[in-house]
Amino acid sequence: MKLIDAQFMETPFYGSRQMARHLRNQGYCVGRKRVRRLMARIGLRVVYQKPKTTAPHPEHRKYPYLLRGLLIDRPNHVWCADITYIPMRRGFLYLVAIMDWATRRVLPRGTSSPCR
Repeated sequence: MKLIDAQFMETPFYGSRQMARHLRNQGYCVGRKRVRRLMARIGLRVVYQKPKTTAPHPEHRKYPYLLRGLLIDRPNHVWCADITYIPMRRGFLYLVAIMDWATRRVLPRGTSSPCR
């Protein structure tokens, strides 16, 4: 634990994998799980920059949510769409579904309205 603590002071970005590799290079026979447990026991946590995925870019436009407060009580009023891909042997198969929010049904192919 003294060796882990000393190395952590030099390289606070070392996690359990890199720390175990460092100790194995020093001649100690340790595994990642043991190093992880010892680091948790000492109270060491890796210091690294976390991704900033929720911060919007200042130049991107913000579009308003047009359905807020809208009462959806009849069919063919609001639709939503979803697209996904299914991996195949050669390439992908793309699947698109258009759903009516009021009835919660997927619209059949080739129709413009679920109610006829």
